[in-house]
Amino acid sequence: MSSSFLTSIDLASYTTPSRGLDPKALSFIGNVFAKLDQASIDDAFLYLQQTIGLFTTYLDVSSLSLIDDIVSLLDSGAAKVFVNRQQLDQLASANIDQDRIVLILPGNTKQEVIEAISGTSVDVYSHQVRDVELVEAWLKEYGTDRPEVFISFASPDIKSVLRLSKLSAIPIIPAELLTINPKADPELISVSRLLLSNATSDRPDGLFTTLVTDERGVALGLVYSSEESVAESLRTGRGVYQSRKRGLWYKGESSGDIQELVGITLDCDHDCLRYVVKQKGRGFCHLATATCFGQYRGLSRLQQTLQKRKSSAPEGSYTARLFSDSQLLNAKIVEEANELCKASTKSEVAFEAADLFYFALTKCIASGVTLEDVEQNLDAKSVKMKRRKGDAKAAYMTKSAASDGSLNDGRLNETALPQSVNNLDKLQEGRIQMKRYITAEEKPETIQEAFRRPSQRSSEQIMGIVHPIIEAIKTRGDAALLEYTHRFDKAVTLTSPVLRAPFPRSLMQLPPETIQAIDISFENIRRFHAAQKEEKPLIVETMPGVVCSRFSRPIERVGLYVPGGTAVLPSTALMLGVPAMVAGCKKIVMASPPRSDGSITPEIIYVAQKIGAESVVLAGGAQAVAALAYGTESVSKVDKILGPGNQFVTVAKMVVSNDTSAGVSIDMPAGPSEVLVVADASANPAFVASDLLSQAEHGVDSQVILIAVSLSESQLAAIDEELHAQATALPRVDIVRGAIEHSVTLVVNDITEAMRLSNLYAPEHLILQVQDAENVVALVENAGSVFVGQWTPESVGDYSAGVNHSLPTYGYAKQYSGVNLGSYIKHITSSQLTKEGLHNVGGAVMQLAKVEELEAHRRAVSLRLGVN
Repeated sequence: MSSSFLTSIDLASYTTPSRGLDPKALSFIGNVFAKLDQASIDDAFLYLQQTIGLFTTYLDVSSLSLIDDIVSLLDSGAAKVFVNRQQLDQLASANIDQDRIVLILPGNTKQEVIEAISGTSVDVYSHQVRDVELVEAWLKEYGTDRPEVFISFASPDIKSVLRLSKLSAIPIIPAELLTINPKADPELISVSRLLLSNATSDRPDGLFTTLVTDERGVALGLVYSSEESVAESLRTGRGVYQSRKRGLWYKGESSGDIQELVGITLDCDHDCLRYVVKQKGRGFCHLATATCFGQYRGLSRLQQTLQKRKSSAPEGSYTARLFSDSQLLNAKIVEEANELCKASTKSEVAFEAADLFYFALTKCIASGVTLEDVEQNLDAKSVKMKRRKGDAKAAYMTKSAASDGSLNDGRLNETALPQSVNNLDKLQEGRIQMKRYITAEEKPETIQEAFRRPSQRSSEQIMGIVHPIIEAIKTRGDAALLEYTHRFDKAVTLTSPVLRAPFPRSLMQLPPETIQAIDISFENIRRFHAAQKEEKPLIVETMPGVVCSRFSRPIERVGLYVPGGTAVLPSTALMLGVPAMVAGCKKIVMASPPRSDGSITPEIIYVAQKIGAESVVLAGGAQAVAALAYGTESVSKVDKILGPGNQFVTVAKMVVSNDTSAGVSIDMPAGPSEVLVVADASANPAFVASDLLSQAEHGVDSQVILIAVSLSESQLAAIDEELHAQATALPRVDIVRGAIEHSVTLVVNDITEAMRLSNLYAPEHLILQVQDAENVVALVENAGSVFVGQWTPESVGDYSAGVNHSLPTYGYAKQYSGVNLGSYIKHITSSQLTKEGLHNVGGAVMQLAKVEELEAHRRAVSLRLGVN
C-alpha cells in the first residue's frame, strides 16, 4: 500500500459530492474504494476508464454473480477486488495474482477470522466494525508478518481509525467524512492527520523527511514536511513544505517556479514522505536547474527540450520542421522503425532505438502527449488480466523474415492495412501501381474479393471505445467534452467547448482569393439545392370528398459534423451548411475538431457565418456526436446529425440514432472516401490518373477503382505511367501509396459489363470517361454521385459545381442517397373529409377495423355515420 487509508466513494456520484472530498482532492491521495452491485457495474467500467492515472481503485464485488465480470473489472484497471469465500474459490482457476484479491471476512471474532483465512494467503477485509477493541486484539495476535488487513467502521471516528492504523491496518473511510481543510470542517476527519498516522520521524523537531519527484519518479529535491504543511498542500493543491527557518514554505511563491500537487504517499518504512508534483517554471532548484541534483537526463531531458522547441523553435531548425510537417515526421518514424529492425549489434540497436525515441517523442509532443501520459498507459496495461495472443497483426506478418531483420515483400492473406505499411522500404521507393485483373480470365469470387474495401477495425472493438465516451458526455456534459477534446484533439487552451455567433471577424481572416472561391462555391451549392424545393403541397382527392395532402417542414435543429484530421475541409462545411440554410432550419450547430491551440480554421468559421450557424462546437469524434445528440450545458441539442467522419464518428452516429432517449436521426453511415472511374479508348490517360489520385490522397484507407473498357496493353500502360508520375509529384505521396496498395484495375470487354460491376461496387463517386457518357448514365443503378464526361473531374463536385459531396460510401449507395435538400426537411401528411367523403370511404374503414378486431376504430366511423 502506498497510502495509510482508502477513501470510500459512490461511483454514481463521485463527481459531485455534497460534502467531503471532491475528485481533485481524491487524486492527491490516490486510493479509493467502492462497493458494486449488478446495477452499478457499468458505472464501474466507466469510472475505471476515466480515472486512469488518477486513482488506484479497489472494488467490493461480493454481490456480483459472474466471475467473468470480476475478471473484466481487474482487466479494466481495478487494483484489487474484495470477494466472498465462494468467489475466492471460483477465482482460483482464473490464474489471478493472489495479491489482487481481498477476502471479505464473514465476522470479526478471533475464531471467525481464523476459519476465514485458513488455507489462503490473500488480503482480508473486516467490514462495518463496531467493536474496535476486539479487532484490535486479533490484529495484535495476527502480528505484522501477514497479508494486508482492510477495516471499515460502522461509525468512523478519528480515534478508532488511528488506533487500528497504528497496528498497520488500512482503514476505509467514506469520502463525505473526510476533509483536506480541517480548520473549515472541524467535524470531519483530517486527511493530513490520517496520512501521517503511521509516519515516524527521528528528528528532534518532529519534521518528516520528504522526497519531491516529478510524475516520472525523477527526484527533484529533498525537503521537510509537517502535518500543517501537508494539510496546506492538500488544501491548495500546491507544493507546500516546512522550512526549518521560515515556517511554511509555499514553493515558487517568490520565484514563480510553483508546483502543482499530484499526490502524497509514504515509503515502505513510513519514515519518508514522497510528494509527486508537476514542476512549473525553470525547475525545482534555487539554481534554476530542473532538479537539485542537476539537469534532467535521457528521455526527460529530451522531452523538456522538445517542449521548448515546440513553443519557440528557431526558424529553420530541423525540429521546427518536424513539428510543422507531419508527413515528414511520420515518414521518419517509419524509417527509423525499419532501421531498428535491421540493427543487430548492441551498439547499433542502442543507436537506432535512440533515433526512434527521438522521432516518436516528437510526435507525442506535437500532439500534446507527454512521457507521463505514455507511462500511465503502460501502467494501465500492466494490470490487464486478459492478454492477446501476442502475434503481430496480419498486416505486419509476412511469409518469412528477411535475413537483415527488416520486413520483406511477402504477400498478405488479409488487407487490414495497406501493404505499403508491411514493406517500409517500398513505402518510400516502390513504383505506385494498381493491381490489375482481366475479368474474362478470373473467377467471379476473385473479382468480388478484389472489390473488397480496406478492412476496418471491428465494430465490437470500436463500440467498446465509443460507448463510454457517449455515456460520459450524457452524464457529465461540458466537463467530459473538454476532457476528451484535450485527450484526443490535444487542444490545451479551451475554457469553453463552444464558439457562439456572431463570430469575431478576427477569427476569419482569409486571403481575398480564398473568400472569392468560397463565395462562388456557396452560390452554386445554394442554387442547386434551392431548385430542389417543393413549390407547393401535394394535394390529391383520392375519391369524392376525401382529400389527402403532403407538405414539407424543415427539421428545426441540425448538427453538422465537419471532420478535421489530415486536411482542412471548408468544402464539407459548405456542403452541409448551405442546404440547411436553404431548407430553413431554425438552428444550425456545426462541430469540428479544433487545432492544438484551440482554434478552428478561419475558412470553417467564415462558412459558419455565411450559413447563419448558431454556434461551432470545438470538438471532434464520438464526443462531438454525443454532445450534438444529447446536448450539454453549452452545446445545443439537435434533431438530426449530418456529416462524414472516421469509424468512431460513424459508429457514434449509429449508436445515438438508436437511442430513443436521444431522439436524433442521422444522414447515413459513412466510410473512407472512394472513386470508381469507367474509361474506354476515348479517355485521356492523364485525366483518368488525376481522377483516381484525387481520392487516393484522402487517406491510406481510401480506395480507387478503374474499370477499363476494352483497353489495349499500351493504353493501360499509359494510364499506369501517368498514375505513377503524377503521384510522385504530390505532397501527400505517402498517403497515396497506402491507398493504391488496395486499389485495382479491372479490364472488361464492354460497357454493359463495366456498369454491372460498377453497380455491384456502388461507389461513392462514379466518373464516366467514355464515349456518349450522358447516355451511359441510364445504366447507373447504384452510386453516390456521377461525373459525366472527360471535362467533369470529381473535384468540381467536391467543391464548386453545386452538387453535394457528402455521399454514402462503403457500398451504402445501394440504400442511401447523398446529402440533399430533402436531408433537412420532413414531410407531413394530412387528410380532410367531407360528410360525403366519410360516407364514401366509411364502409371500407369499418370492415377492415372489424377484420382486425379494433372496435374503437370501427365505432369512430359508425358513430359519425349513425350506423351500427
